Amino acid sequence: MISSFFDWLQTTFAHPFFFALLLLIPFIIWWQISSKRKDNPALRLTTLKGIPAGNSGLKAQLRPVLFVLRIITLAALIIALARPHTSNSKKNIETEGIDIVLSLDLSGSMLAEDFKPNRVEAAKAVAMKFVDDRPTDRIGLVVFASESFPMCPVTMEHGVLKEDIGNLKVGLLEQQTGIGLGLASAVNLLRSAKGKSKVVILMTDGVNNVSSPVSPLTALEIAKLYKVRVYTIGIGTNAPNALLPVPTPNGIQKVNMPVEIDEALLGQISAQTGGKYFRATSNKSLEGIYKEIDKLEKTKVDISVQVRYVEKFFPFAMIAVICLALEILLRNTLFRTIT
Repeated sequence: MISSFFDWLQTTFAHPFFFALLLLIPFIIWWQISSKRKDNPALRLTTLKGIPAGNSGLKAQLRPVLFVLRIITLAALIIALARPHTSNSKKNIETEGIDIVLSLDLSGSMLAEDFKPNRVEAAKAVAMKFVDDRPTDRIGLVVFASESFPMCPVTMEHGVLKEDIGNLKVGLLEQQTGIGLGLASAVNLLRSAKGKSKVVILMTDGVNNVSSPVSPLTALEIAKLYKVRVYTIGIGTNAPNALLPVPTPNGIQKVNMPVEIDEALLGQISAQTGGKYFRATSNKSLEGIYKEIDKLEKTKVDISVQVRYVEKFFPFAMIAVICLALEILLRNTLFRTIT
Protein backbone atom coordinates (compact mmCIF):
# COMPACT_ATOMS: atom_id res chain seq x y z
CA MET A 1 0.00 0.00 0.00
CA ILE A 2 2.81 2.43 0.95
CA SER A 3 4.77 1.65 -2.22
CA SER A 4 1.74 2.27 -4.42
CA PHE A 5 1.00 5.51 -2.55
CA PHE A 6 4.44 6.89 -3.28
CA ASP A 7 4.45 5.74 -6.87
CA TRP A 8 4.49 9.28 -8.21
CA LEU A 9 4.73 8.06 -11.78
CA GLN A 10 1.06 7.13 -11.48
CA THR A 11 0.01 10.20 -9.44
CA THR A 12 -1.60 13.35 -10.83
CA PHE A 13 -3.05 16.42 -9.13
CA ALA A 14 -6.54 17.81 -9.62
CA HIS A 15 -5.57 21.36 -8.47
CA PRO A 16 -1.81 21.75 -9.03
CA PHE A 17 -2.00 25.56 -8.80
CA PHE A 18 -2.12 25.22 -4.99
CA PHE A 19 1.59 24.31 -5.11
CA ALA A 20 2.27 28.03 -5.63
CA LEU A 21 1.52 28.42 -1.90
CA LEU A 22 4.69 26.45 -1.15
CA LEU A 23 6.57 29.64 -2.01
CA LEU A 24 5.29 31.03 1.28
CA ILE A 25 7.35 28.57 3.30
CA PRO A 26 10.79 30.13 2.64
CA PHE A 27 9.29 33.55 3.45
CA ILE A 28 7.81 32.25 6.72
CA ILE A 29 11.16 30.71 7.70
CA TRP A 30 12.95 34.00 6.95
CA TRP A 31 10.34 35.93 8.94
CA GLN A 32 10.71 33.59 11.89
CA ILE A 33 14.48 33.96 11.97
CA SER A 34 14.26 37.75 11.62
CA SER A 35 11.71 37.99 14.44
CA LYS A 36 13.93 35.99 16.77
CA ARG A 37 16.78 38.39 16.17
CA LYS A 38 14.59 41.41 16.94
CA ASP A 39 13.18 39.80 20.12
CA ASN A 40 16.69 39.12 21.45
CA PRO A 41 18.55 42.50 21.59
CA ALA A 42 22.27 42.29 22.25
CA LEU A 43 23.89 43.76 25.40
CA ARG A 44 27.57 44.58 25.17
CA LEU A 45 29.64 43.80 28.28
CA THR A 46 33.28 44.55 28.89
CA THR A 47 33.75 41.32 30.84
CA LEU A 48 31.88 38.10 31.67
CA LYS A 49 33.44 37.78 35.13
CA GLY A 50 30.89 37.42 37.82
CA ILE A 51 28.26 36.07 35.48
CA PRO A 52 27.64 32.36 36.07
CA ALA A 53 27.69 30.08 33.05
CA GLY A 54 24.11 29.29 32.16
CA ASN A 55 22.46 26.37 30.48
CA SER A 56 19.46 27.10 28.31
CA GLY A 57 18.07 23.68 29.08
CA LEU A 58 16.81 20.86 26.91
CA LYS A 59 13.32 22.32 26.61
CA ALA A 60 14.62 25.59 25.23
CA GLN A 61 16.78 23.75 22.73
CA LEU A 62 13.81 21.69 21.53
CA ARG A 63 11.46 24.65 21.22
CA PRO A 64 12.17 25.03 17.42
CA VAL A 65 10.33 21.74 17.04
CA LEU A 66 7.11 23.73 17.32
CA PHE A 67 8.05 25.81 14.30
CA VAL A 68 9.07 22.69 12.34
CA LEU A 69 5.66 21.13 13.10
CA ARG A 70 3.97 24.28 11.85
CA ILE A 71 5.91 24.17 8.57
CA ILE A 72 5.09 20.47 8.08
CA THR A 73 1.41 21.26 8.75
CA LEU A 74 1.41 23.98 6.12
CA ALA A 75 3.22 21.85 3.50
CA ALA A 76 0.97 18.82 4.04
CA LEU A 77 -2.14 21.02 3.87
CA ILE A 78 -1.02 22.54 0.55
CA ILE A 79 -0.40 19.08 -0.94
CA ALA A 80 -3.81 17.92 0.28
CA LEU A 81 -5.45 20.96 -1.35
CA ALA A 82 -3.72 20.07 -4.64
CA ARG A 83 -5.65 16.78 -4.42
CA PRO A 84 -3.25 14.04 -5.49
CA HIS A 85 -4.85 10.98 -7.02
CA THR A 86 -4.05 7.97 -9.17
CA SER A 87 -6.15 6.79 -12.07
CA ASN A 88 -6.98 3.34 -13.36
CA SER A 89 -8.04 3.37 -17.01
CA LYS A 90 -9.77 0.56 -18.82
CA LYS A 91 -9.93 0.41 -22.61
CA ASN A 92 -12.67 -1.38 -24.47
CA ILE A 93 -11.60 -2.06 -28.06
CA GLU A 94 -14.39 -2.57 -30.53
CA THR A 95 -13.39 -3.57 -34.05
CA GLU A 96 -15.16 -4.29 -37.27
CA GLY A 97 -13.09 -7.47 -37.39
CA ILE A 98 -10.78 -8.53 -40.20
CA ASP A 99 -9.94 -12.22 -40.41
CA ILE A 100 -6.75 -12.87 -42.36
CA VAL A 101 -5.06 -16.10 -43.47
CA LEU A 102 -1.47 -16.13 -44.69
CA SER A 103 -1.02 -18.88 -47.28
CA LEU A 104 2.66 -19.56 -47.92
CA ASP A 105 4.33 -21.70 -50.57
CA LEU A 106 6.83 -24.18 -49.07
CA SER A 107 7.88 -25.91 -52.29
CA GLY A 108 11.56 -26.65 -52.88
CA SER A 109 12.10 -23.61 -55.09
CA MET A 110 11.44 -21.34 -52.09
CA LEU A 111 15.07 -22.03 -51.08
CA ALA A 112 16.27 -19.97 -54.06
CA GLU A 113 18.77 -17.33 -52.98
CA ASP A 114 17.62 -14.36 -55.07
CA PHE A 115 16.26 -13.11 -51.71
CA LYS A 116 18.45 -12.88 -48.61
CA PRO A 117 19.10 -15.39 -47.17
CA ASN A 118 16.49 -17.13 -49.34
CA ARG A 119 12.86 -16.73 -50.39
CA VAL A 120 11.26 -18.63 -47.54
CA GLU A 121 13.23 -16.86 -44.80
CA ALA A 122 12.47 -13.47 -46.35
CA ALA A 123 8.78 -14.41 -46.52
CA LYS A 124 8.78 -15.49 -42.86
CA ALA A 125 10.38 -12.23 -41.71
CA VAL A 126 7.86 -9.95 -43.43
CA ALA A 127 4.96 -12.18 -42.34
CA MET A 128 5.92 -11.83 -38.68
CA LYS A 129 6.30 -8.07 -39.05
CA PHE A 130 2.84 -7.97 -40.66
CA VAL A 131 1.38 -9.89 -37.70
CA ASP A 132 2.96 -7.40 -35.28
CA ASP A 133 1.35 -4.53 -37.17
CA ARG A 134 -2.15 -6.07 -36.91
CA PRO A 135 -2.71 -6.42 -33.14
CA THR A 136 -6.52 -6.26 -33.34
CA ASP A 137 -7.03 -8.75 -36.17
CA ARG A 138 -7.48 -12.51 -36.14
CA ILE A 139 -4.82 -14.14 -38.31
CA GLY A 140 -4.24 -17.74 -39.37
CA LEU A 141 -1.58 -19.64 -41.34
CA VAL A 142 -1.68 -22.19 -44.16
CA VAL A 143 1.31 -23.75 -45.96
CA PHE A 144 1.22 -25.60 -49.23
CA ALA A 145 3.40 -27.48 -51.71
CA SER A 146 2.22 -30.78 -53.18
CA GLU A 147 -0.47 -30.67 -50.50
CA SER A 148 -1.74 -28.02 -48.12
CA PHE A 149 -1.78 -27.93 -44.35
CA PRO A 150 -3.41 -25.45 -41.92
CA MET A 151 -0.61 -24.62 -39.47
CA CYS A 152 -2.58 -22.22 -37.26
CA PRO A 153 -6.32 -21.43 -37.11
CA VAL A 154 -7.51 -17.83 -37.27
CA THR A 155 -6.60 -16.48 -33.84
CA MET A 156 -5.80 -13.43 -31.73
CA GLU A 157 -2.97 -15.38 -30.08
CA HIS A 158 -0.31 -13.79 -32.24
CA GLY A 159 2.54 -15.14 -30.14
CA VAL A 160 1.57 -18.71 -31.02
CA LEU A 161 1.10 -17.73 -34.67
CA LYS A 162 4.56 -16.13 -34.87
CA GLU A 163 6.10 -19.21 -33.32
CA ASP A 164 4.49 -21.33 -36.04
CA ILE A 165 5.77 -18.98 -38.73
CA GLY A 166 9.27 -19.11 -37.26
CA ASN A 167 9.27 -22.91 -37.36
CA LEU A 168 8.44 -23.11 -41.07
CA LYS A 169 10.99 -24.69 -43.36
CA VAL A 170 11.07 -26.20 -46.80
CA GLY A 171 10.73 -29.99 -46.66
CA LEU A 172 7.73 -30.10 -44.33
CA LEU A 173 5.66 -31.00 -47.39
CA GLU A 174 6.45 -32.53 -50.78
CA GLN A 175 8.20 -30.26 -53.23
CA GLN A 176 5.67 -29.38 -55.94
CA THR A 177 3.37 -26.32 -55.99
CA GLY A 178 -0.36 -26.63 -55.39
CA ILE A 179 -1.72 -23.09 -55.62
CA GLY A 180 -5.32 -24.32 -55.73
CA LEU A 181 -4.79 -26.39 -52.59
CA GLY A 182 -3.19 -23.45 -50.75
CA LEU A 183 -6.06 -21.13 -51.62
CA ALA A 184 -8.81 -23.65 -50.85
CA SER A 185 -7.28 -24.51 -47.48
CA ALA A 186 -7.02 -20.82 -46.56
CA VAL A 187 -10.65 -20.18 -47.54
CA ASN A 188 -11.69 -23.19 -45.48
CA LEU A 189 -10.15 -21.57 -42.38
CA LEU A 190 -12.18 -18.44 -43.04
CA ARG A 191 -15.44 -20.21 -43.86
CA SER A 192 -16.77 -20.07 -40.30
CA ALA A 193 -14.92 -16.88 -39.30
CA LYS A 194 -17.13 -14.18 -37.77
CA GLY A 195 -15.28 -11.13 -39.03
CA LYS A 196 -17.00 -8.69 -41.37
CA SER A 197 -14.03 -8.87 -43.73
CA LYS A 198 -12.19 -12.04 -44.80
CA VAL A 199 -8.79 -11.83 -46.47
CA VAL A 200 -6.23 -14.30 -47.84
CA ILE A 201 -2.64 -13.30 -48.61
CA LEU A 202 -1.29 -16.04 -50.88
CA MET A 203 2.42 -16.09 -51.76
CA THR A 204 4.03 -18.43 -54.29
CA ASP A 205 7.12 -18.54 -56.49
CA GLY A 206 5.90 -20.96 -59.15
CA VAL A 207 3.10 -22.39 -61.22
CA ASN A 208 0.43 -24.86 -60.19
CA ASN A 209 1.88 -28.28 -61.11
CA VAL A 210 -0.09 -30.56 -58.80
CA SER A 211 -2.78 -32.83 -60.15
CA SER A 212 -5.67 -32.32 -57.74
CA PRO A 213 -9.47 -32.11 -57.86
CA VAL A 214 -9.08 -28.66 -56.32
CA SER A 215 -7.63 -26.62 -59.17
CA PRO A 216 -6.76 -22.93 -58.75
CA LEU A 217 -9.93 -21.94 -60.64
CA THR A 218 -12.05 -24.18 -58.42
CA ALA A 219 -10.47 -22.62 -55.35
CA LEU A 220 -11.17 -19.20 -56.87
CA GLU A 221 -14.88 -19.99 -57.14
CA ILE A 222 -14.91 -21.16 -53.52
CA ALA A 223 -13.25 -17.89 -52.44
CA LYS A 224 -15.87 -15.89 -54.35
CA LEU A 225 -18.66 -17.96 -52.79
CA TYR A 226 -17.51 -17.09 -49.26
CA LYS A 227 -16.70 -13.48 -50.17
CA VAL A 228 -13.01 -13.84 -49.41
CA ARG A 229 -10.74 -11.14 -50.80
CA VAL A 230 -7.43 -12.56 -52.04
CA TYR A 231 -4.15 -10.71 -52.33
CA THR A 232 -1.61 -12.70 -54.33
CA ILE A 233 2.16 -12.26 -54.30
CA GLY A 234 4.57 -13.70 -56.82
CA ILE A 235 8.01 -13.93 -55.23
CA GLY A 236 11.12 -14.18 -57.42
CA THR A 237 13.73 -12.08 -59.16
CA ASN A 238 13.16 -10.49 -62.56
CA ALA A 239 16.18 -12.38 -63.85
CA PRO A 240 15.49 -15.54 -65.89
CA ASN A 241 17.29 -17.73 -63.35
CA ALA A 242 17.96 -17.87 -59.63
CA LEU A 243 20.52 -19.86 -57.66
CA LEU A 244 19.05 -22.84 -55.86
CA PRO A 245 21.04 -25.04 -53.45
CA VAL A 246 20.58 -28.69 -54.43
CA PRO A 247 21.82 -31.75 -52.52
CA THR A 248 24.14 -33.98 -54.59
CA PRO A 249 26.41 -36.95 -53.82
CA ASN A 250 29.22 -34.41 -53.54
CA GLY A 251 27.32 -32.22 -51.10
CA ILE A 252 25.18 -29.10 -51.58
CA GLN A 253 25.70 -27.42 -54.93
CA LYS A 254 24.04 -24.30 -56.29
CA VAL A 255 22.39 -24.55 -59.69
CA ASN A 256 20.53 -22.09 -61.87
CA MET A 257 16.79 -22.59 -61.61
CA PRO A 258 14.36 -20.90 -64.04
CA VAL A 259 12.12 -18.27 -62.45
CA GLU A 260 8.58 -19.23 -63.48
CA ILE A 261 5.60 -17.52 -61.84
CA ASP A 262 2.07 -17.86 -63.18
CA GLU A 263 1.33 -14.14 -62.94
CA ALA A 264 -1.73 -14.41 -65.17
CA LEU A 265 -3.36 -16.89 -62.78
CA LEU A 266 -2.41 -14.91 -59.66
CA GLY A 267 -3.73 -11.72 -61.24
CA GLN A 268 -7.00 -13.43 -62.16
CA ILE A 269 -7.50 -14.74 -58.63
CA SER A 270 -6.91 -11.33 -57.02
CA ALA A 271 -8.94 -9.38 -59.61
CA GLN A 272 -12.03 -11.58 -59.32
CA THR A 273 -12.06 -11.53 -55.52
CA GLY A 274 -11.51 -7.78 -55.07
CA GLY A 275 -7.86 -8.10 -54.08
CA LYS A 276 -4.65 -7.14 -55.83
CA TYR A 277 -1.67 -8.93 -57.38
CA PHE A 278 1.90 -7.95 -56.41
CA ARG A 279 5.28 -9.01 -57.73
CA ALA A 280 8.12 -9.15 -55.18
CA THR A 281 11.60 -9.12 -56.71
CA SER A 282 13.67 -8.31 -53.62
CA ASN A 283 13.50 -8.22 -49.83
CA LYS A 284 12.75 -4.50 -49.93
CA SER A 285 9.94 -4.81 -52.46
CA LEU A 286 8.42 -7.68 -50.45
CA GLU A 287 8.40 -5.50 -47.33
CA GLY A 288 6.74 -2.73 -49.33
CA ILE A 289 4.03 -5.09 -50.57
CA TYR A 290 3.06 -6.13 -47.06
CA LYS A 291 2.99 -2.48 -45.99
CA GLU A 292 0.65 -1.66 -48.88
CA ILE A 293 -1.65 -4.57 -48.00
CA ASP A 294 -1.58 -3.38 -44.39
CA LYS A 295 -2.81 0.06 -45.54
CA LEU A 296 -5.47 -1.43 -47.82
CA GLU A 297 -6.87 -3.60 -45.03
CA LYS A 298 -6.90 -1.20 -42.12
CA THR A 299 -9.09 -2.20 -39.20
CA LYS A 300 -11.44 0.41 -37.80
CA VAL A 301 -10.98 0.47 -34.03
CA ASP A 302 -13.17 2.37 -31.57
CA ILE A 303 -11.61 2.78 -28.13
CA SER A 304 -13.69 3.80 -25.11
CA VAL A 305 -11.77 4.66 -21.96
CA GLN A 306 -13.18 4.37 -18.46
CA VAL A 307 -11.12 6.19 -15.81
CA ARG A 308 -11.46 5.53 -12.07
CA TYR A 309 -9.64 7.94 -9.76
CA VAL A 310 -8.24 6.89 -6.36
CA GLU A 311 -7.90 9.92 -4.09
CA LYS A 312 -4.59 10.28 -2.22
CA PHE A 313 -5.13 13.60 -0.40
CA PHE A 314 -6.42 12.05 2.85
CA PRO A 315 -3.01 10.94 4.26
CA PHE A 316 -1.62 14.46 3.73
CA ALA A 317 -4.67 15.98 5.42
CA MET A 318 -4.14 13.62 8.36
CA ILE A 319 -0.46 14.60 8.58
CA ALA A 320 -1.49 18.27 8.71
CA VAL A 321 -4.07 17.63 11.46
CA ILE A 322 -1.68 15.50 13.53
CA CYS A 323 1.19 17.99 13.28
CA LEU A 324 -1.10 20.92 14.15
CA ALA A 325 -2.59 19.06 17.12
CA LEU A 326 0.89 18.05 18.29
CA GLU A 327 2.14 21.65 18.10
CA ILE A 328 -0.84 22.93 20.10
CA LEU A 329 -0.40 20.17 22.68
CA LEU A 330 3.34 20.77 23.14
CA ARG A 331 2.93 24.55 23.24
CA ASN A 332 0.39 24.28 26.06
CA THR A 333 2.14 21.56 28.07
CA LEU A 334 5.86 20.85 27.71
CA PHE A 335 6.87 24.28 26.39
CA ARG A 336 4.32 26.34 28.30
CA THR A 337 6.76 27.87 30.81
CA ILE A 338 9.51 28.59 28.25
CA THR A 339 9.83 32.23 27.28
